[in-house]
Amino acid sequence: MRAEGVTVVAGGRRILDGVTLTLRPGELLAVVGPNGAGKSTLLRTLAGELRPAKGTVTLDGRPLPAWPPRDLARRRAVLSQSTRVAFAFTALDVVRMGRGPHVQGRERPEDRRIAREALRRVGLEGFEERAVDTLSGGERQRVHLARVLAQIDGDGPTRYLLMDEPTAAQDLRFQHEVLSCARARAAEGLGVLAVLHDLNLAARYADRVALMDRGVLLHCSIPVEVLHPERLSAVYGLPLAVHRHLGHPLILPEPP
Repeated sequence: MRAEGVTVVAGGRRILDGVTLTLRPGELLAVVGPNGAGKSTLLRTLAGELRPAKGTVTLDGRPLPAWPPRDLARRRAVLSQSTRVAFAFTALDVVRMGRGPHVQGRERPEDRRIAREALRRVGLEGFEERAVDTLSGGERQRVHLARVLAQIDGDGPTRYLLMDEPTAAQDLRFQHEVLSCARARAAEGLGVLAVLHDLNLAARYADRVALMDRGVLLHCSIPVEVLHPERLSAVYGLPLAVHRHLGHPLILPEPP
């Protein structure tokens, strides 16, 4: 999945400015940057929700608008920052909705098996019959993560998962469980892009980090090359120090 020279304009302002970025099969790519950097706009453009004023987004070399919606839905799934469910569906019902692009007339036992397995992957085994509106915000978000995992479950060409702040509503344990799940799927060949605010989570789990500011992609490489103290301090407007911990960068504010 590739964005090539993508510019997005809203309200007369460039939200993205000439961004070129490739999401590769088998990697977890973290997109980081301060508020207003254009991270979520980039994700929505890669998803096909926004059309760029300039540039193109392609999947397997084919522009996104040329993909039939059902075929595109089988190849890429999007986890938004928040998704509301208007009715008291069970967790399993919500995850089964993700199988919609694969169902031809009637749901198969295989579709139910995939939905149950997706709940297990996100740590919600035993929640199948729980009403979604009775769950905590973090649990609901993990139900939707299971839904999008079920959506792109299948053999054949590479699938892509785009996640917008998937750890925002999670406690410390489940922040790591969500990203461990995403990393495991990447190890199985999935291409995963995650917009993250926590630089240390990006350093710990990402194969590559894309650093953005004011709609511009500044750097994209392995975490140790992108997460530099001078670079981060300039982008975030805060003195930051980068240490090494268990082989990963550890980013901390400089003491006053």
